[in-house]
Amino acid sequence: MSDLTHFNTDGRPTMVDVSGKGSTLREATAAATVYVNARTFGLILSGGMKKGDVLGAAQVAGVMGAKRCPDLIPLCHPVAITGADVSFEPDEESLSVRILATVRCKGETGVEMEALTAVSVAALTIYDMCKAVQRDIRIEGVRLIAKSGGKSGDYRYNELV
Repeated sequence: MSDLTHFNTDGRPTMVDVSGKGSTLREATAAATVYVNARTFGLILSGGMKKGDVLGAAQVAGVMGAKRCPDLIPLCHPVAITGADVSFEPDEESLSVRILATVRCKGETGVEMEALTAVSVAALTIYDMCKAVQRDIRIEGVRLIAKSGGKSGDYRYNELV
């Protein structure tokens, strides 16, 4: 167990102590894609879904997801988020909505989990608001796109991998 960072010497789960790390500006961007059919896609874009503005609700839900990340992910540090942005890229050709979330903080630990939680919650909100019209909605490609700051440095997802 000594090589595992989230377990103490007795083998019990523990939150990593980051008090010795320096405070740096950190940023992470994550993505997810929601695939729907033509009818659902049209209703999303026109605002015709009975539950209301799908992308508006998903945007707020994504920001809330980033803020509530440590309540959902065990051993995740509460982070003082300084900024969170959720945006959408509808693609008529693939009948999909790509979700991007960028989260920032100045602290001792990164915000990758907050960005990943933001896109996941936004995608689930789209599903929830559209499920009365379509049950076979697919959520795919949840992944970290980029991160900066901290000891491990910068990372950028290579789309060709």
